[in-house]
Amino acid sequence: MIDEQQTVLDAPLPKYNLNEEQEKKEIIRQYRALLKSLRPKLKKGDKELVRHAFEMAAEAHKTMRRKSGEPYILHPLAVAMICVEEIGLGVRSTICSLLHDTVEDTDITLEDVEREFGIEIAKIVDGLTKIANVIDTNTSQQAENFKKILLTLTDDPRVILIKLADRLHNMRTLDSMKREKQLKVSSETVWVYAPLAHRMGLYNIKTELEDLAMKYLEPEAYKDIAKRLSETKRERSRYINEFIKPIKEKLIAAGFDFEMYGRPKSIHSIWNKIKKKGVSFDEVYDLFAIRVILNSAPEKEKEDCWKVYSMITDEYLPSTERLRDWLSNPKSNGYEALHTTVMGPQGKWVEVQIRSKRMNEIAEKGLAAHYKYKEGSSDEDRFDKWFGQIREVLATQDTDSVDFLQDFKTSFLAEDIYVYTPKGDVKMLPTGSTALDFAFSVHSAIGSRCIGAKVHHKLVPISYKLRSGDQIEIITSNKQKPSEDWLSFIVTAKAKSKIKDALREEKRKVADDGKYILQRKLEGMGAAFTPGNIDELAHFYKLSSQLDLLYKIATKNIDLKELKDFHVLGDRLEPPKPKTVVTEVHYDHQKAINKKDSELIIFGESSDKIQYTLAKCCNPIPGDDVFGFVSTAKGLIIHRTNCPNAAQMLANYGHRVVKTKWAKNKEISFLTGLRIIGLDDVGVINKITNVISGEMKVNIAALTIESAEGIFQGTIKVFVHDKEELAELVERLKQLNGIQSVDRFDTEEIK
Repeated sequence: MIDEQQTVLDAPLPKYNLNEEQEKKEIIRQYRALLKSLRPKLKKGDKELVRHAFEMAAEAHKTMRRKSGEPYILHPLAVAMICVEEIGLGVRSTICSLLHDTVEDTDITLEDVEREFGIEIAKIVDGLTKIANVIDTNTSQQAENFKKILLTLTDDPRVILIKLADRLHNMRTLDSMKREKQLKVSSETVWVYAPLAHRMGLYNIKTELEDLAMKYLEPEAYKDIAKRLSETKRERSRYINEFIKPIKEKLIAAGFDFEMYGRPKSIHSIWNKIKKKGVSFDEVYDLFAIRVILNSAPEKEKEDCWKVYSMITDEYLPSTERLRDWLSNPKSNGYEALHTTVMGPQGKWVEVQIRSKRMNEIAEKGLAAHYKYKEGSSDEDRFDKWFGQIREVLATQDTDSVDFLQDFKTSFLAEDIYVYTPKGDVKMLPTGSTALDFAFSVHSAIGSRCIGAKVHHKLVPISYKLRSGDQIEIITSNKQKPSEDWLSFIVTAKAKSKIKDALREEKRKVADDGKYILQRKLEGMGAAFTPGNIDELAHFYKLSSQLDLLYKIATKNIDLKELKDFHVLGDRLEPPKPKTVVTEVHYDHQKAINKKDSELIIFGESSDKIQYTLAKCCNPIPGDDVFGFVSTAKGLIIHRTNCPNAAQMLANYGHRVVKTKWAKNKEISFLTGLRIIGLDDVGVINKITNVISGEMKVNIAALTIESAEGIFQGTIKVFVHDKEELAELVERLKQLNGIQSVDRFDTEEIK
């Protein structure tokens, strides 16, 4: 039995063409469906409140339409439905979902919401309302909005759950958006929202968000895997039935009440395996997982799961290193299960997941289900601790929002490891944490004075990366103090924040000398020592703060000789006029990017009209799916949409993205690189160069081949005109005898 519960992500959205009467009927139909789903949770007076919220939202949004043409109110209704059906939230969250866009987009104010529904709902709606504009152009609006959501999250987790429902519905209806908007929203989704859904325990939503984002970011790979999954469905179904049959018989004989089915892995996770392991679709062995869900009494859950594990491993041989025991030590998001990989019929590895009904509800509904089962328990649980850690970091944060978002990702969205104190207490840290991160997690003062550590009684440096199960003891010295290089290997936001505070304090002491030097120089010119003048100088020297400027003056990294080029107007400094205009033309970014004429950049024939540079991180060539990114320092830079840095740039700085397209021009050739692996045979280099230079007439810029134990690995840099020419070259090379794989460089810099 195969349970194909994946959303049909590749089906196009139906074209919207309802008349006014049909629209009204559709809105009422969806509202009634929402009430029906809510029925088990409705208490006295709730139905009237939900109706009031619906009528208020419908009235406020009545003149608004979505890009697809449908009435806007259908969006809040869909978000509310996701909250109830897929996340398991109740009446309060439904009301907040219905009102979530009203304060931002309509005449309704937060005061109106508070007056009608109370302070609790007003707070959640405020958390969901985007910051309309950010004055500082270096600050990312997306990052600021996300920071605001997190500030509310620690008080009320429903904010983030409703935000995830909102994002999921937007992703499901992204087809009607422009290409650049699709890229921006998908990147933001994969960068922050999918990891957050994972962290909140919403596996189904996390999976769907990743798959939908991949549909827009990697359309070719997405379609290819979706097609292959569809083609192999029948064969997979047959295999699953064959695998399940003997186990089912054993479980029935043992008297278990259970469900058992096979679930396909997500398109995104299959794609990740293909990329990480360098294998083809046919070589990905775990295209599906078998799930066993037991209806066990709470006190017998663990025992029953292990009994079932024993029966499965009696039938099929397990891979010992692939056992994952999240029964004894659940994940930080509450996930409990037993995972094992066994050798099934026909020599195929199969993943089996064993869990109880309660565990399954927590796996599907995450945080909402977790709280439902926690009711009545006074223990501070993993989620509470996690929220507490976020609260602590938010309280001390004064860094740039984008840095904060990056820190949040590595600190709070990574998988966890479990380490032990010398007394045997368990501490949970993100993957990649070092001994120094552990020291700061114990206490800031211990972190600041840490000089080393002992792991299992052996001495290790402070940069030592911890593994799950390590027992660690910190060694401190009163002479130790934080240094700049610590920031290069720590991952937790708490440690980063404390180190930056200490360094800033140290910097301030030194910067006082710089203050005195600058004051004398300015007064000597007849200019005043004012914050405006100091900002002008910091901007001139391309520094992010006044503190950095004063510190560099004090440490003689800036000698201020350029001051003679400044003009003094009254007591104000006027910077010298730039001699040549390089990239300034691109950058009143709000105006420039909104202009229709800068929306479409044509490369090739018009390359002399527009200055641009090709990104070194992904080396785009004509035919690649690309976008332009307006950089403050380098003007317009062209990246591939699947560039390793694209997700971060598009998620944080979507407002700097420019729509781009290639024009045909066979005169210009572009440098790109290929990696070749194959059997080391006589004349192999000759065959390769003959195909490239002889048959295809492509110029080779560099070629390196290394061979060991009968296998060779080579990198070739070539000049091609476009993607089609590169694809033909790759195809011809693959046809040579003994060549195992030919891949384009993804991330290496081609110089």
